[in-house]
Amino acid sequence: MSNVAYQVKPNTQHEQQKQPVRKVVKKSKRKISVGEKFVYTGTLALMLFGAVQMISNQATLYSTNAEVQALESNIQKQETKNNELKLQVTELSAYERIWAKAKELGLSLNENNVKVVKN
Repeated sequence: MSNVAYQVKPNTQHEQQKQPVRKVVKKSKRKISVGEKFVYTGTLALMLFGAVQMISNQATLYSTNAEVQALESNIQKQETKNNELKLQVTELSAYERIWAKAKELGLSLNENNVKVVKN
């Protein structure tokens, strides 16, 4: 057997076939159809309407809360006046004051005409 060395030559045709072929891919611009435009416009209109409704509702709530606060303030003032008037009624209906006023007007106490009322 002979010891013969030989150099392997690369197969140039084979390597050329392995190289990827570059294909030019044209990307076509996708056009929006009329139906899609209608759907998008409708969705946008609904979102805009919803936003306006929410802002309108918030404004109405704010004004209503302002009115409620004003009414509560008026109620508080009226309750204070009522308490002051109750205190005044209590002071004016004291037995000593009524007796002094009766003497001032010339009235006298007749024991026979007094009736005791029980609750």
